[in-house]
Amino acid sequence: MKKKNSHNDLVGYAMIAPYYLFLFLFILVPVGVNLFMSFTDYNLNTMNFVGISNYLRLFRDPILKKSVVNTLLYTVITLASTISCGLLVAILITQTGRLIPVFRTFVFLPYVVSMASASMIWLWIYEPGYGLLNAILKVFNLPMQSWIYDVKLALICVSVVSFWKLLGYNMVMYTSGLLGIPQHLYEAAKIDGANALHRFRYITLPMLRPTTFFLLVTGFINNFNVFEQVKILTNGGPVNSTTTVMHQIYNRGFVDYQFGYASAITVLMMIVVSIITAVNFKFGSKGHDLDLS
Repeated sequence: MKKKNSHNDLVGYAMIAPYYLFLFLFILVPVGVNLFMSFTDYNLNTMNFVGISNYLRLFRDPILKKSVVNTLLYTVITLASTISCGLLVAILITQTGRLIPVFRTFVFLPYVVSMASASMIWLWIYEPGYGLLNAILKVFNLPMQSWIYDVKLALICVSVVSFWKLLGYNMVMYTSGLLGIPQHLYEAAKIDGANALHRFRYITLPMLRPTTFFLLVTGFINNFNVFEQVKILTNGGPVNSTTTVMHQIYNRGFVDYQFGYASAITVLMMIVVSIITAVNFKFGSKGHDLDLS
């Protein structure tokens, strides 16, 4: 029996070995190399140990500080808009109607488009000279805008692209959550005299808390890593008004060849994302075990 159990254990370890090998080679090793490089001045030619100089430089870099603020603003704008509107659209499409499947398909369609392709589409829409938005404004005799070339509008324009692309995903997640809510809860609430607002507040929102928590955690991580739309639409401009942390990592590493400093920024970003994710798990996951029956 012991030999048989030992054989089964070996078979089990052999089956899970590819996963752990992938984890070690493509996640743990790169993280370790990145951490080591953050203490050097590696620039493709030389690599000298500089201690914590790169980390001290983080707090003296005004462009990096600007990128952190821009990343946080972008994350807040995108998360708030996609989650709230995703829930609203999900509630609307769960109602009966012939055109609901068609509407749901069109809302979800942008999500399957790559971010690079979506950014190229919106680059044309935002074009000041012949773009679609200014063409519409011209029809109504409204003043045309510079859009992504305007310091005040550029970050909002980038957020709109992400909203357009991610709305369908949040809609699908909330639709799944809504369909999983027992209907007898609403029927009991109606019998007790609860109106639509009360049913939404005391039944729908609490039952969708796990879905909202999931979208918050994954959305924060994804939005904090925003890069493609920034690179394609604005390249961080104008005047660094849309540069983000990931954009700064790219510029310092692959434009300035300051790989040591870029690695230090990466370590800082990993720490910040880990802390905020831990806070979300600490406080955001409370109340998931609901007993509304």
